[in-house]
Amino acid sequence: MPSEVFDSGLLSPGTLGHDDAVSDAAVLDALVAAEVALLSAYAATGALAREVADAAADALEPHGLDVAALAAAGVAGGNPVIPLVGLLRPRVPAEARPWVHRGATSQDVLDTALALVGRSAAAAVVRDLDAIDDALTAFARDNRDVVAAARTLTQHAVPTTVGARAAGWVRGIRRAATRVREARDALPAQLGGAAGTLSAAVADVGIEAAAALPGAFAEALGLATPDAPWHTQRWPFTELADALVQAVDALGVIAADVATLGRTEIAELSDPSAGGSSAMPQKANPVASVLLRAASLRAPLLGATVHAAAAGAVDERPDGAWHAEWPALRELCRVALGAAAHGVFLAHGLRVDAAAVARNLDLTDGLIVSERLRVVLVPLIGAERFGALLAGDGDLAARVRALPEAAALDVDALLDPAEYVGLAPRLVDDLGGRP
Repeated sequence: MPSEVFDSGLLSPGTLGHDDAVSDAAVLDALVAAEVALLSAYAATGALAREVADAAADALEPHGLDVAALAAAGVAGGNPVIPLVGLLRPRVPAEARPWVHRGATSQDVLDTALALVGRSAAAAVVRDLDAIDDALTAFARDNRDVVAAARTLTQHAVPTTVGARAAGWVRGIRRAATRVREARDALPAQLGGAAGTLSAAVADVGIEAAAALPGAFAEALGLATPDAPWHTQRWPFTELADALVQAVDALGVIAADVATLGRTEIAELSDPSAGGSSAMPQKANPVASVLLRAASLRAPLLGATVHAAAAGAVDERPDGAWHAEWPALRELCRVALGAAAHGVFLAHGLRVDAAAVARNLDLTDGLIVSERLRVVLVPLIGAERFGALLAGDGDLAARVRALPEAAALDVDALLDPAEYVGLAPRLVDDLGGRP
């Protein structure tokens, strides 16, 4: 056995301190909870005395099992449930022992445990996404009318507002939160027996009681009732994975914008983390944004592995694809938990340098409203003269005023970026409250 924990978070600064919900200890707790719930389900169908099921539950809570020892014992059978059952039976009263794991297979317990862990992780992610929504909505409203340069393909485009940009972030967060909630609430228990037919349960308790067993099992755990065993239909986990990837994507967009707009030469936004450098004492690195960016690069590949495992779920229990799913799904939950937590910190501490925003807006000497100028001036002076006007030297406003055709125009208003922000303020106003 190793003398030290393999993963102490040394190379995972983006998740450290936020991933207890998906630790090996949490998975073990969920495995035991699934076995206890199966006893409760048998009691709910009348096959087992309730006091026997309750006595077994009392004997296993807390379970006191050693995670490392169970992991080592699980290698021989390819999963930890096989040795777990052997450890649990001696701990419960004698009359309950024949009912431990009865009619179930290892996949039932492990899938159900991962659904419990996924539900816990998703709930934490949703809480953080809602907190981010609240903070960024307030930020958007505070900066509703702060006119800024919009950028497309890295270049100044037309005017927008800081608030409108933040409103776009909020909408991405809200949609992701909805998806994570839906995936969380849809997570079902798994109970199909050896090959998805519950044949052992039918033989033990009869067809009607066996048919009621998955629902009672799910109810005991607070999971959704499966309409059928999903041993090789992996949508519960692919949908959870997709929702978590979408959440991390939305956070990654925010982080990329903040990191870019926080560059020394731009300096419009500041990340609250202000991390230092080992070599350069002047640095104030945007650590929160960096960690979110890292998460956004990792999450899609983990989600892809969950999908690849789903596509390889052949027969009635896949040979390896199922096993590949476990660490990928757990790591994706871990990444999402860390990203959401750092996102809360970033959203609550985000700051705007209005002077830098205004300075950057003026960098092109009025050309940022050239789209508007074209609409107004081309009908008056033609496209060729308009092109020459934009390419000319000197102050753009002075060149426009020098046009005889512009005598009747309000040139100051025409060149004012604040007069050409379109629906930007309304995009903030339309946010409303969090769903």
